[in-house]
Amino acid sequence: MSSKIDTKEGREWLRGVLRSENVSITFTKKDGTERIMQCTLAESKIPSEKLPKNTGKVQSEESCAVFDVEKQDWRSFRFDSVKKIEFTLGK
Repeated sequence: MSSKIDTKEGREWLRGVLRSENVSITFTKKDGTERIMQCTLAESKIPSEKLPKNTGKVQSEESCAVFDVEKQDWRSFRFDSVKKIEFTLGK
């Protein structure tokens, strides 16, 4: 079953939200277990030593690398595995 966010527009929308907010994303991991991750792409919410270095990597159409605010490190999820997205605007 494909996620509703797994479209070009959905991926762009989610990356846009992640660039400004902390987002709670519920997704199914490769091993079949469910995970809830608090994550962001907002540079102001990422420690300076963990900020992405412009490596010229092309954004994947299948997965999204995000900063896990609880683990304080980079993680990723597949767009087609997303089950739920929660965030509060302007927080």
